[in-house]
Amino acid sequence: MAVRKKTGRVRQPSGKRKIDISFSGFPRDLVKFLRELSRNNNREWFQENKDRYKKSIVAPLCDFIVAMGPRLEKISNCYVADARPHGGSMFRIYRDVRFARDKRPYKEHAACHFRHEAGKDAHAPGFYLHIEPKEVFAGGGIWMPPNPSLDKIRQAIVEKPEQWKKITTGKTFVKYFSAVQGAGLKRPPRGFDKEHPLIEDLKRKSFFAMHKIDTKLLYTPQFITEVDRSFTALSPLLEFLTLALELPYARSKRPIGFI
Repeated sequence: MAVRKKTGRVRQPSGKRKIDISFSGFPRDLVKFLRELSRNNNREWFQENKDRYKKSIVAPLCDFIVAMGPRLEKISNCYVADARPHGGSMFRIYRDVRFARDKRPYKEHAACHFRHEAGKDAHAPGFYLHIEPKEVFAGGGIWMPPNPSLDKIRQAIVEKPEQWKKITTGKTFVKYFSAVQGAGLKRPPRGFDKEHPLIEDLKRKSFFAMHKIDTKLLYTPQFITEVDRSFTALSPLLEFLTLALELPYARSKRPIGFI
């Protein structure tokens, strides 16, 4: 699968609006908008407030992504801060309700995913930011990867158990995240020893860690610093996952693709 033409450099959204690389915080209307959306999750209300959505959520998230670019580059130059409002690091607010029981058309949170340059969707490894009115968290990992990728990660844990334990029980990691998360199988995966000391991790179908951030920081310049610290603390785990997938974590040349 071919890699999309991305680099570690930040992509800025189209238009004449000039964006400062600094970030002073999100507008208070971001949370207010999400609260009101949760009470009016319908197309009529959203259309009436679409300009407000662009001003209070899309524009500041683009600014945040641009400002994260140089910080992300220092953590790993293989992960991309793409500030395009569509097709970049920002998640769409529209829900896919085709096969869902919940037919609400819009997500009631804002989020962005800084994916590996070889990835193309939410199943690729990446750093993640999630904002909702009562909860904000930052971290990342890999969510529900396809079976070939999942097998590679499990095999890497079996081959390097001491490295895995060192990462997941390290002082900084535990301070920020407590533990690795991710729903798991009820039974051990086929081909893996059910008595393995890391069997609970081997049973996982996702591998991620999240750090909760005080919502009061959203509106301050300190917020991006806290996200940066969370991503830095996550870096050893994401590096392990990235290398397990046979992808580079520090890029000297572009990888072939994400499997």
